[in-house]
Amino acid sequence: MRALGRLAAAATIVATSLALLTATPARADTPAIPNLTDGRGLTQVGKAEGIPTNFVITVTTPEVAGQHKIRIIVPDDYYTDPGKRYPVFYFLHGAGDGPGNPYMAYPALLATQKMITVLPDGGARGWYTDWVRQDTAAGAQKWETFHINQVIPFIDDNLRTINTRNGRAIGGLSMGGFGALSYAENHPDLFSQTVSLSGAIDFNLYWVRTAIRGMLSNSGFTMSGTSGSGDTAAGSGFGPAVPTDSVFGPLDESGDMSQALSHGPVAKAARLKDVGVTMYTGAGAGNLINLMLDQDAFKEAVTLGAQNNMKAALDKLQYPSGAVNYGNGSGWGPNCQGKHTHGCWAQDLVDYISRLEQTLTHAA
Repeated sequence: MRALGRLAAAATIVATSLALLTATPARADTPAIPNLTDGRGLTQVGKAEGIPTNFVITVTTPEVAGQHKIRIIVPDDYYTDPGKRYPVFYFLHGAGDGPGNPYMAYPALLATQKMITVLPDGGARGWYTDWVRQDTAAGAQKWETFHINQVIPFIDDNLRTINTRNGRAIGGLSMGGFGALSYAENHPDLFSQTVSLSGAIDFNLYWVRTAIRGMLSNSGFTMSGTSGSGDTAAGSGFGPAVPTDSVFGPLDESGDMSQALSHGPVAKAARLKDVGVTMYTGAGAGNLINLMLDQDAFKEAVTLGAQNNMKAALDKLQYPSGAVNYGNGSGWGPNCQGKHTHGCWAQDLVDYISRLEQTLTHAA
């Protein structure tokens, strides 16, 4: 799916709706939150929270230690038109974040009336993969197995989905941008469209590798996805310290990084032949000195490099793709300064969702 430019009314929509990011918007009168049936290795804990069109469940699974939230957003007519089925958009959060946070229900996701949106937990630093080491203080960390083999069929079992690749898309921001492209590459039979918002999608970049090591060791620079939302300080709050080779293998320049680099989406770009790819990022703001002093700007400058490398790889393969660079955010939206922040991602989704709806609805 090609990114064709900005929607004419996008800035106005975001300006009026971003105030709702930390509130649960009222939707049409509907029945109670549905009771979902345990299965596919998932066991629900406690009661669902929210409203019938935007609710959060908590599950446990042997594949990943701890409890995990899944946010589900359905159209208003889901309850009034029981014979209708819907395509599904899986949206993955960034590092240090989670689907239980109200602001993850972005206005554009709440506004869609043509598809179901599912936001599963990816862990503070799960990196949307089955870790190469399962013997760390973090416990079981099989995130890809959790999402692909459990969450997706669980959703299809419990909701009226269009259970085909043409009815399914995946996207994400920051760490979730990596997850979205990686899952689309690893499972092109499941997803017809993928989108990365400020994605950490090129492991060949030094600062992407440094970010991952920082999250694992709880020290140094991190590619946190929670900027402007009360996130913890860089290099803390990601759980117990674990060896830096725990997720992908060695990411230290002094060792053999071939195993880890092979997980990067740029390295696997050839697998996206039949998947529609769209990417968004800003360029940070200011000169190099300012970038080094402003972590949100610096992070976005890093993701711009990653996006450019991914676009170049797709172009070399002659695969169609869309890549939007909104620079310093001028004209992209009143809450976007071209940095690694929720204001920019909200605008990205305004630009993207309406075209995704059309593509999925037509294909399905």
